[in-house]
Amino acid sequence: MRDVLGEIRTWYAAGETFGLATVVDTFRSAPRPPGAAMAVSAAGEAVGSVSGGCVEGAVYELAREVMATGRPVVRRYGVSDDDAFAVGLTCGGILDVLVEPVGPAAYPEFADVAASVERHEPVAVVTVVGGPRELGARRVVWPGRVAGSLGLERLDAAVDDDARGMLAQGRTGVRRYGPDGERRGDELSVFVHSFAPPPRMLVFGAIDFAAAVVRVGRFLGYHVTVCDARPVFATAKRFPDADEVVVKWPHRYLAETEVDERTAICVLTHDPKFDVPLLEVALRTPAGYVGAMGSRRTHDDRLKRLREAGVTEEEIARLRSPIGLDIGARTPEETAVSVAAELIALRWGGTGRPLGETAGRIHGD
Repeated sequence: MRDVLGEIRTWYAAGETFGLATVVDTFRSAPRPPGAAMAVSAAGEAVGSVSGGCVEGAVYELAREVMATGRPVVRRYGVSDDDAFAVGLTCGGILDVLVEPVGPAAYPEFADVAASVERHEPVAVVTVVGGPRELGARRVVWPGRVAGSLGLERLDAAVDDDARGMLAQGRTGVRRYGPDGERRGDELSVFVHSFAPPPRMLVFGAIDFAAAVVRVGRFLGYHVTVCDARPVFATAKRFPDADEVVVKWPHRYLAETEVDERTAICVLTHDPKFDVPLLEVALRTPAGYVGAMGSRRTHDDRLKRLREAGVTEEEIARLRSPIGLDIGARTPEETAVSVAAELIALRWGGTGRPLGETAGRIHGD
């Protein structure tokens, strides 16, 4: 929904009811992940995408039907045996799409949800998508408050706990319960759409390669910080794409900065007086990615210094150095693509091999 938020907030503020289609579940090689959204205004304007073009026409018509009836619908789209180019997904995947009417009367919590998303405040929207409860029943969960109900106090309580857990991890997906909210059942399906704050990318070293990494980090959806101890280099003018630029000794800044499993730390200083104390701190954080730039000689020297500083082999094993995947990168921009490729591969379990040399599913879980 983030991609279409600007347009649909305008429609909502004008008092319009529009159709909102959201991917709630996918199977095999579906082109868009859960949470991908498409909206259709009362005037017939469409924004966003649920499948990259495969089934948008059918979803558009369904959204107009939902606006007319006021009743939400969950529809499954897959390959059409008779004509794969008619409505089905030519990629061979399957996706379930929730199409619901959204307006001040149908979705009174939407304004608060949209405001939280825009301010990067964590919020999760939980919607019944199958089972004995009312289809489209909705509950909105923030870390410290809730709004709406799925129709049963026990179910609301279970969903609140699970939604907050998924929100903390930045996960979106379907959860299943018994008809009365029992955790061991699977008769009832709810879609938990998490709007977590963007993950952080911490780029250390205000060099030309850092500027390219910052740009690709923003493109991937990270909140990007550049940090360097040298004020002449660490300036907003040199890094206009960064969310913030910090002038501080890198290891001191990292020691006082919040880091979680979604954080990516990119050490581009390749200077022992900066990167060794910095990596001592970085490798002891829960960061999901710690990469360091440098030649193989620099890497070997860095490992020696880290071991002398007391960093354990288990901690060193977390270090991705030299940073990035082997794609033959030379320029700062190519190197940034190499780093981005490694981040994506680590997140989704990719091999880094050409897809033509692999078999099975293209999109991992």
